[in-house]
Amino acid sequence: MTRLVLRGARHPGDVAMQDGRIVAVGEVPEEPGDEVRRVDGDIVTAGLVNTHHHLYQWMTRGRAVGCDLFGWLTTLYPVWAKLDVADVHAAARVGLAELLLSGCTTAADHHYLVPHGDDSVFDATAEAALEVGTRLHLARGSMDLGASDGGLPPDHVVEDLDAILASTERVTDRWHDGSRIVVTVAPCSPFSVSPELLRESAAFARSRGLRLHTHLAETREEEADCLARFGKRPLAVLDELGWVAGDVWFAHGVHFDDAEIARLAEVGAGVAHCPSSNARLAAGFCRTPQLLAAGVPVGLGVDGVASNEQGTLVTEMRQALFSARQGAERPDALMPADALHLATAGGAACLGRDDIGTLSPGARADVVVWPADDLTDVPDPVDALVLGPDRRVRHVYVDGQPVVEDGQVLGMDLHAARVDLGRRARRLWS
Repeated sequence: MTRLVLRGARHPGDVAMQDGRIVAVGEVPEEPGDEVRRVDGDIVTAGLVNTHHHLYQWMTRGRAVGCDLFGWLTTLYPVWAKLDVADVHAAARVGLAELLLSGCTTAADHHYLVPHGDDSVFDATAEAALEVGTRLHLARGSMDLGASDGGLPPDHVVEDLDAILASTERVTDRWHDGSRIVVTVAPCSPFSVSPELLRESAAFARSRGLRLHTHLAETREEEADCLARFGKRPLAVLDELGWVAGDVWFAHGVHFDDAEIARLAEVGAGVAHCPSSNARLAAGFCRTPQLLAAGVPVGLGVDGVASNEQGTLVTEMRQALFSARQGAERPDALMPADALHLATAGGAACLGRDDIGTLSPGARADVVVWPADDLTDVPDPVDALVLGPDRRVRHVYVDGQPVVEDGQVLGMDLHAARVDLGRRARRLWS
């Protein structure tokens, strides 16, 4: 296969790709037969990795804007119950395309709503990823603890435990390939699932070599709920159920104390840091500097676009830096290079992957070219990317194949997709 060389980038220099892999970085001598693309002065990075998202939530942007997490959820649960499979597909196509334009080539989507028990919503999300061209970590989410049993969600949006497990097996058998689509087992949260579902999900995941994911320690309200129901803090509840381990990453992780951070580091459990969503819902500051110092794998998450209306990953790098500095009250608590690490290799580590997230020979050729002609006066290109004005990508490659060219997602009419999604969203509120 022809070698493609991106030539002349301001950072990190040339990048060569062949047979779906990065084969050289830096000063790459030209070889006969090379296809050369000039990217003079641009910034090139590995594809960004989004470790926590809810693609379906694009349908409910700009709602419950003054609520904490529990108020936000109780406002939106009844609306989400109106979703159908076509809605989920439409939201996933737009959401993944918007992520691509913000440099994200791998997204973990945590979908835990199955209206009317139709689990083809997971097929719809996987098909959307194939259409758009991104990698997808398809987290088969679930809720089985309705309000009548002491949970937060209304009874009409939860599922039966046996149906969840059967569906998780079906989705795994159909979609898990370990590379482009990776299935994860992902009960929603301690306040929406039963201990039995957590135990059975962990057993199934480990029998199939799959990773585990859930929301944890996001708010003080969740902490109070766990203390009232179990007499333990959220991490202790999950630890007792076998969920604190190296094959698990948790979304948010805002309210971990020092001992809990040490426990996460001990086993290698990761944290998906969602700084904009945490700020939008006033959840608090994730202790990112302490997590990193302890050796906990930390990645970035956009979270749902109902709690982060931008729906882009590049902006989370800057927000993560600002949040870390505000929370720690230290101007060096997180540096731009640290933020880029969270968005790339840190996120890959959360997902249990060593083949993405780096611009290094042998890594998969998931590569992003960022226009930087407005940043030539900023001495460090990484500082420029993280702290500079918001930007969209110029080009994106996944497995060395172009999926964005000159700022346009290939193979789809994104404008028409947005218009269709807006029509569907308005229907939910009619």
